[in-house]
Amino acid sequence: MHDPTLSTMEHRDLIEALAFSRLLPHDTLPAEECLGRRLATDLHSLIPLPPFTNSAMDGFALRRDDLAGEGPWSLPVVADIPAGDTREHRLEAGQAMRIMTGAPLPQGADTVVKVEHTDHAAGVAQAPASVEIRVAPKLGANVRVKGEALEAGSPVLEAGCLLDGTALAAAISVGHGTLAVLPRPRVLVVTTGTELRRAGEALERGQIPDSNGILLRGLVEDAGGRVVANLRTGDTPEELRRALDEAPDADLVITAGGISAGAYEVVRLTLGTDAGFHHVAQQPGGPQGVGATPVGPRGRETPVICLPGNPVSVFTTFHMYVAGALAVMSGLVHPERGATVPSAVMARARVGWESPEGKTQFIPVRFVDEAGTCSGDEAGVRWVEPVHPLGSKSHLVASLAHAQGIGVVAPEFGEVVAGQELAVVALVG
Repeated sequence: MHDPTLSTMEHRDLIEALAFSRLLPHDTLPAEECLGRRLATDLHSLIPLPPFTNSAMDGFALRRDDLAGEGPWSLPVVADIPAGDTREHRLEAGQAMRIMTGAPLPQGADTVVKVEHTDHAAGVAQAPASVEIRVAPKLGANVRVKGEALEAGSPVLEAGCLLDGTALAAAISVGHGTLAVLPRPRVLVVTTGTELRRAGEALERGQIPDSNGILLRGLVEDAGGRVVANLRTGDTPEELRRALDEAPDADLVITAGGISAGAYEVVRLTLGTDAGFHHVAQQPGGPQGVGATPVGPRGRETPVICLPGNPVSVFTTFHMYVAGALAVMSGLVHPERGATVPSAVMARARVGWESPEGKTQFIPVRFVDEAGTCSGDEAGVRWVEPVHPLGSKSHLVASLAHAQGIGVVAPEFGEVVAGQELAVVALVG
């Protein structure tokens, strides 16, 4: 009995149903622990910015009206206000107070004279008994007024934004100590096959390095997931089942290999009653599997996506389906039909290549430098070419490091001709 052949959209529907079944709650973490996470909700300022009126310069706080007529002017210095001073200071007419950058402006003061415009030397520890003002500033000079940058309740960051150092600094500066962030789905990566060997291990005839394990780990992390374990098993169902039973809890299992029609397809033999296996009208990566299986000592039913074993199939299928599933599970994307469709830009083929008619082709491509464009090209047009002359064949793993996107060729085309327009999917991360 042959597997059914599904369209790419029919397969996407199965992936999305799987993702919708495992929507994860937000995490609430101390702001300092949120680096690299994504914000779960819109963020508003809890406090005004700055939170109090303060000095923008090292100098002397005073009342501008005290600098009438021709200078210089001499004023007694009645207090010294460092940054971080929590005392209440009140400035009376005819007085000055030495003040440091960021220190609260005393009541009654409305202007700060820079230390460079006085007879007081910068960097002197002891405040003077009096100060001579040599340059009269404008009213309000060198004063940062409470809330002038941002009022309390103002929007600061949008849900979904990446919390890098700059974004976290903004969140903390407006009063947030904890943040609601999108969860990172826990992913179990499983590579199968007795022919697989660890990186750098000597190869005998028929053996290959396991590049899929690290490929999937990197793709998962770039897509916002967190790999909790990377299992490598042989070709017996007992070995794979035992590995899954002993694995840590996960939100998603991704397997690579063992799902074709051969006699030793270990994933298919092990999960045959848990997952549905079928062909998708695409190239590469026709064989696919989607379902759920018990994982861990508690036997927790866990969604599983089964990918072919060829690395280019793993690479393209992950970008076309799995990355979107992780985005839905984490809450980055709203769960609705088509939610896992990846973002794309339009580009044109710099050269021609073959495409399997009747199947959607996913081909790793790179962008061609605009310097190579022909005269008469439209401004802003982007051009692409395959990263390898052999196109989208499944074994071309070494060329993937040069990929900048995945070209999508519709099934009605048996070939791509130079200048033809096609969608190019952005790579995760």
